[in-house]
Amino acid sequence: MSLRTSRRRFLVATSAAVSGIGFYSQLPAAESKSPNEKLNLAGIGVANRANANLSGCESENFVALADVDSSYLEPATKRFGSKGYADYRVMLEKEADNIDAVVVSTADHSHAPASAMALRLKKHVYCEKPLTHTVYEARTVSNLAKENKLVTQMGTQIHATNNYRRVVELLNSGIIGNITRAHVWVGKGWGDGKYAFGKAAPKNLNWDLFLGCAPERPYSEKVHPANWRRFWDYGAGTFGDMACHYVDLVHWALDLKHPASVSATGPEVDPVGCPSWCVADYQYPARGEKAPVHLTWYDGGKRPAELAQLKDKEGNPMNWGSGQLFVGDKGMVLSDYGRHYVFQDGEMVDFMSPEQTIPDSIGHHNEWLQAIRTGGPTTCNFDYSGALSEAVLLGTVAYRSGDAIHWDAENLKVTNNNPQAQDLIHKEYRKGWTL
Repeated sequence: MSLRTSRRRFLVATSAAVSGIGFYSQLPAAESKSPNEKLNLAGIGVANRANANLSGCESENFVALADVDSSYLEPATKRFGSKGYADYRVMLEKEADNIDAVVVSTADHSHAPASAMALRLKKHVYCEKPLTHTVYEARTVSNLAKENKLVTQMGTQIHATNNYRRVVELLNSGIIGNITRAHVWVGKGWGDGKYAFGKAAPKNLNWDLFLGCAPERPYSEKVHPANWRRFWDYGAGTFGDMACHYVDLVHWALDLKHPASVSATGPEVDPVGCPSWCVADYQYPARGEKAPVHLTWYDGGKRPAELAQLKDKEGNPMNWGSGQLFVGDKGMVLSDYGRHYVFQDGEMVDFMSPEQTIPDSIGHHNEWLQAIRTGGPTTCNFDYSGALSEAVLLGTVAYRSGDAIHWDAENLKVTNNNPQAQDLIHKEYRKGWTL
């Protein structure tokens, strides 16, 4: 047995359960230099958000990097001393025996094909949010991670912060009683994408590889690198950019998973560009003794009416640009990334924080890296984050279909008469690309 194979077996064998998925391998722990030995990683995507993810894992050894833009790839390979590839499929095939895990930080439409390929190669995966571009893709990569007993993490970095953990503890303490209503809003508006054809792609960009599984079309200068989120073929607007970050806290605190129905409103649907604003209503069923929950998402400057009624102790309005508002029968909790306050009878009140029960994170990327080595939890593994992404993406399906969705989560079926919504649960891949 080669030292390389022995090392890989050691790393797989010492990976334990992540949030109840179970011990990952029956392989014996083969010889290894040390459980603290650096992991061999591959990165798919190297710039912008991807650069932050590479930096979060820079304690390890990046064997290979892939990016469709050579102007980003070349400096990254020099920085990490890595091999460089334009096509991640080629990289994964050639480097499969040399890597332990893969970091995926591409445009949304490439998340699932890249993650699925890595998971089928038995590689642990960290993937940016939203986990995928379609609901069906989210279920697929979640199932692949579970079937192959791999350590996964979706890039919802704010999940690792102390504020979110303290809000979960506070709400679970019963301070505002039985919670049946929640609001989540984000001030951004990633909308109004319009193609601008006519120019050739710059030499540094492999446009065909950027398109990946998306429909073939000529180069458009208004897509890469900064605005792909505005287009349905590559992103999901503000839903895709921000909902996993903000809805995450509601899913976590209220133990939500699959909505029973979703409806959405916004500007007239454009087949090309995402909306400048959207409001989506989710109805979640009861979970054991926990009552059903009505969650509303707002973006593009829309906000819940209840927010205008809240003031701080000096009488200043709490007109936050983004945040979460939990409504219980004994009060409300207002939160965002770094703050949280309690209101009773419309007035901000002092409160005693409950005992800490959720350990502080060692860091979102470090959770994943440590779990690969030694086992233990990753808090946004694909079982949890897959369901979160499914819920988020159902909002875009409801909006684009123009009608409400009654949802059978187990079978990924729209049960009311909305065939367009069912068609949007997944998409057709361009020839040469597979999930």
